[in-house]
This record gives sequence, structure tokens and C-alpha cells, in this order.
Amino acid sequence: MALLLSVAAMLPAMGQGLQPGWRFLPPPGITITQSAPRHALAMQANMAVHPMFLRQVVSYPTSERSGTLVVDTGAHFLYFVLGDGRALRYGIGVAKTGFEWRGTHQVSRKAEWPSWTPPAEMLKRRPELPRHMAGGPDNPLGARALYIGATLYRIHGTTEPWSIGQNVSSGCIRMTNADVIDLYERVKLNTKVVVL
Repeated sequence: MALLLSVAAMLPAMGQGLQPGWRFLPPPGITITQSAPRHALAMQANMAVHPMFLRQVVSYPTSERSGTLVVDTGAHFLYFVLGDGRALRYGIGVAKTGFEWRGTHQVSRKAEWPSWTPPAEMLKRRPELPRHMAGGPDNPLGARALYIGATLYRIHGTTEPWSIGQNVSSGCIRMTNADVIDLYERVKLNTKVVVL
């Protein structure tokens, strides 16, 4: 994915050379545009995530049907079952000690740029948190959220990509924004979610 840099009218048209004061052309893989990014995610990179947790197709023998989500909290992986012994594996951040949970549910709701209202239990522990936060690039739920049954838990993006592979949440499953956007497009409402 090319990184988009907005430098407005300072840039010459393609092929006209460098602007005065510029010493080098952009490095390969960088695309310079005249327009502003559509949202702040266009300015973010995934350099904080360990390569082990990058999205990839892996061997995954299971009796679960294709389309099922299997969350392996101990290994910090979420599997989107493809069938034929394969799954699309994503790195995740999971609950810290004392907030772990297990169970089988369904995706009950999907939201793009979800708003966030911390539950009362969280506000008791952390009274400095806002009572409500509108969706957007600074929201802790990130770019997308998949709500899990009638629980308070979600599979969602994060503003802290370095937390992937860690036990950091109050029970929710964290993914990088790029990964949760990818998963969101694949998952339908009522998809089975198995949390191990």
C-alpha cells in the first residue's frame, strides 16, 4: 500500500523535475498527491506490529465451517476459517489478566468508525475516561467494530497498533485498523464467533 503524502500546490506536475529546494525524488513506494488524505489512516503505517502477527493464510485444520471466526486468546491470533484446512490468520491484542472470557456467540452488529461509551465498570476503574467519544481516527475502537452477541465485547481496531500480541484490553479483541477493515468486509451478521 502506498503511503500518501499531501503537499498541495508545492509539487510539480509528474515528469517536470524537482521543486526548488528539493534534493531527491520520493523513494520507491511513496506516492505524492495534490489532495489531502481521505482520513488519518492514510497517514498510518503498520511498522509497530511484529511480523508474526501480520495477516496471512495458514494451515488450520478445524471442524468449524468456513466463515467462522475462531479467537485463540492464548496465541494472540484470530482465524477466519476458509475451509479445506486453511484460515486467514490475524494478530490480535486480548484481555489482560482478570478480564479473560471464553464462549461461542455470533456477530450481532457491525459498525464503521464506531463511537465509544465506556461501560460503568470501566469508568469506575478509570474515572478519567470520557463518558462518550465520537467515532474517528482518535477513537480507541478504531476504524471498524464487530459486536459479539449481547456481551460488552467487540472485535475492533485500535489506535495502539503496538499492543497487538499483548494482553492489554478489558475483554475486547484488538486488531490493527488495516486488519479490522479487511475482516469487516469478509464477515456477515450472525457469523459464529468462538473465543478460546
